[in-house]
Amino acid sequence: MNNYWVKLAGFLLLNFAAIGLGGMVTGDAVMGEWYQNLNKAPWTPPGWVFGAAWTTIMICFSFFMASILDWDHKSKSMILVIYLSQLLLNYLWNPVFFSMHKTVIALVVITTLFLLVLWLFRMGMKQKGFPTVALIFPYIIWLIIAISLNAYVVLNN
Repeated sequence: MNNYWVKLAGFLLLNFAAIGLGGMVTGDAVMGEWYQNLNKAPWTPPGWVFGAAWTTIMICFSFFMASILDWDHKSKSMILVIYLSQLLLNYLWNPVFFSMHKTVIALVVITTLFLLVLWLFRMGMKQKGFPTVALIFPYIIWLIIAISLNAYVVLNN
């Protein structure tokens, strides 16, 4: 089996496991009293958009990661550290926001996640350039939206 396809399968598995675990932690909190009573941004999308967006993001991101992770490249370790760090932060945002109700800390988590994804974008540009880095654009755009939604909650509650 081609090394690329093995990497792609691994990233798909890890990425969807992380968002699946995040979803399990969130559970019914989106329909819960705390979240429902928050002043949310007027541009907050309907619930189904989140699932569709994250599915698209993780598929594209998996292709991106499989493309930039070259086992022989000198930055392999750094790419893996950044990837695993963003995976952890992606997961952690859910319990921090929905279970602990720590909206400011959640904003710090998601902003740090955004910075790590930008770092991966930069590394991808150096290694592969465009159009490979276009695969990370959905993630970057969604994180900008998510940061704005989280910031709105922080500022208006």
